[in-house]
Amino acid sequence: MAGLMRLIVLLSMFAAITLTSRAQYILPITKHEPTKQFYTTLDIDSAAKSPVNLLLDLQTSLTWLNCRKLKSLSLLRLVTCQSSTCKSIPGNGCDGKTCLYRQPTPLGVTPAVTTGRVVQDRATVSKASLRSFTFSCAEEKHLRGLSPQVAGVLGLSPGRFPFWRQVTTAFNIIPKFALCLPSSGTGRFYIGGANYYRNNPVPMTLTPLKNIGSGNYLLSVQSIYVGGSPLSLNPSLLEGGAKLSTVVPYTVLQTDIYNALARSFTQKATKIGMFEAPGHAPFTDCFDEGASTRNKRGLKNVPVIEFVLPGRAGEVKWRFHGENTVVRVLETVICLAFIDGGKKPKESMVTGTHQFQDYMIDFDFSTTLMAFSDSLLLHNTSCSTWPSRK
Repeated sequence: MAGLMRLIVLLSMFAAITLTSRAQYILPITKHEPTKQFYTTLDIDSAAKSPVNLLLDLQTSLTWLNCRKLKSLSLLRLVTCQSSTCKSIPGNGCDGKTCLYRQPTPLGVTPAVTTGRVVQDRATVSKASLRSFTFSCAEEKHLRGLSPQVAGVLGLSPGRFPFWRQVTTAFNIIPKFALCLPSSGTGRFYIGGANYYRNNPVPMTLTPLKNIGSGNYLLSVQSIYVGGSPLSLNPSLLEGGAKLSTVVPYTVLQTDIYNALARSFTQKATKIGMFEAPGHAPFTDCFDEGASTRNKRGLKNVPVIEFVLPGRAGEVKWRFHGENTVVRVLETVICLAFIDGGKKPKESMVTGTHQFQDYMIDFDFSTTLMAFSDSLLLHNTSCSTWPSRK
């Protein structure tokens, strides 16, 4: 009898561990249309419940925000310089006994880096309490360039102190998170391991993340196709990979890559009845949509752009369809939704949020793999309605 009871206890413990490891936490994602910025809303301070909107940024390590937006500053706990927390934060510093963090400004405004005090407070994630959420305080003047609704930046880098890692460590869940950026409505930010598509299965494709120790999310782009045809590119242009960004609105390409893409896209587009039109800044390659560019699903019937990536068993392709390859600027005029980044940019390819909209993108640090879906629009759903039964 005692042996049976021990077995039942062990099975119960195992079940509890399994359920915990597969737990899922969800936050909303909102798009601020004028600035094309995406933010989530987080409750900080479990006593006063201070909801703050924070810009999603894949490059920022430690979350920072205007702490005056919180209802109770007295509950903030200063992190000391000698603490293990402070010593683990990249770019840390000291102001007497107080830990400081050098806050990178994600939008390239001046100054590019500011300094704020590191603090801790409780945060609420899907009704669960994160007791020691570590972040830093910024002055309101350092929020220039952010949309009026936004109070700071949510760090989502591959580093040691991004928000997603603090959540997965505190709750002992699988170290992964997923983003579903909406083209309209409200999208979803998932943390932890769960079947996002249990009720509405959509194919997910795996590709390895490249050199995550760099602090960036990089993909190894092997080649680029437009309308089924490969671009003729110097292989050295693709060696640095494509950096993923949640603050750049449109994918930015080195000039030679952009010119090859635009030239091929224009050739394919004119063959299906589109006509070249004057550019509309910041876009240089625009087209009169014509009568043949919409199919029965309402998707624009324009050339598909494909990034060829390494997979587990050969190459895989990330396909961008109409809504992610072009942007409407006038009633009948659409433009190629890619930007010429110049001859010598810091990165040859930086993928923007317009290309991510209505795709599920999953970062799994237990495997260092990224999974991406087809365009959800091809499956009669979107990030604002996902998941839903057909």
